[in-house]
Amino acid sequence: MGGPLLVKGAVAICVNPMSGRDVRRLAAHASNMTHEAKRDMVTRVAAGADAAGATDIFVTREPFRIASMALEHMEMNARVHVLEHPIHNDARDTEAAVLAFLACGCETIVSLGGDGTHRALVRALLQAGDKETHLLPLSTGTNNVFSRLAEPTIVGMVAGYQASRRLTDAAVKQRVKVLHVTGGAGSRPVDDIGLIDAVLLRRDHVGNLLPFDADRIDRLLLTRAEPGAIGMSPIGGLVKVVDENADVGLLVELGGDHKFLVPISPGLFQRVAVKRTTEIPFDDPVEFCGPGVLALDGDRDHNLGRNETLIVRIRRDGPWVIDINQAMRWIVAQGMIASPPTR
Repeated sequence: MGGPLLVKGAVAICVNPMSGRDVRRLAAHASNMTHEAKRDMVTRVAAGADAAGATDIFVTREPFRIASMALEHMEMNARVHVLEHPIHNDARDTEAAVLAFLACGCETIVSLGGDGTHRALVRALLQAGDKETHLLPLSTGTNNVFSRLAEPTIVGMVAGYQASRRLTDAAVKQRVKVLHVTGGAGSRPVDDIGLIDAVLLRRDHVGNLLPFDADRIDRLLLTRAEPGAIGMSPIGGLVKVVDENADVGLLVELGGDHKFLVPISPGLFQRVAVKRTTEIPFDDPVEFCGPGVLALDGDRDHNLGRNETLIVRIRRDGPWVIDINQAMRWIVAQGMIASPPTR
């Protein structure tokens, strides 16, 4: 049997109901992302996609019915499909939603969440062997480097053009860099990914949800070292910039006496000291040795005992991500919305 039948014009909207609502916001000064705000965002994405010619919009049902309620009474030409899957109230829900979208032939996904949400989403795509999905990530999380701050209406429009196969300019899209983690921790093998940062923490524990304590950070590997970001990325980015277009990562080793302020969470600064930074080419292995905890995109997931090591490599093998502003400029240049006036 072949794969799922592609629905030309299908846009999926993936919502993490818990993004932007974790305890880190209590320890910093981030605003709270309410269900109502997300529901408004879904409505605007759907309106934009419908205006751009999307034929079908797929969402999944979750406990707060954010997406399904947003679309319940909208008047659109696009058909709305609400998919069901078992609910676990953790990252498995995002992974299940992605698999449900793929099974329906969706190859364009607008996602609402933070870096942790998108890590789960990309992990599901990679595990499914998907190479075609185009992702439009919208920020609703706490620390957001991967996801974008953009007007959902315009994001929906770009998604509609992509889903209908009219967004053909390769220059407006790029595969994302992914941190691939392998090795063993304890008695179990590890095969995991991150999108922005892999951080080795000393004297910490798996499951801790508080912001990182800078004094416990030993080293970090970044796919992006962005001085205009918050979180781990600016620890490298305030010393040496590595953006999403660079085909390298940045290894940052902490230590020394000279400390500077870094915004590690919204409105929350800590002092860090950087001993050295090293550009890391794709596929070069970087060792993270215990004892300690390896955190990926802010989630402390892997406990490393003494003499245990995990290996992290960077590859550009994630899904396609579309640059919204570039895409809209290209769409206009092609005369796809309003043809240029004649003289």
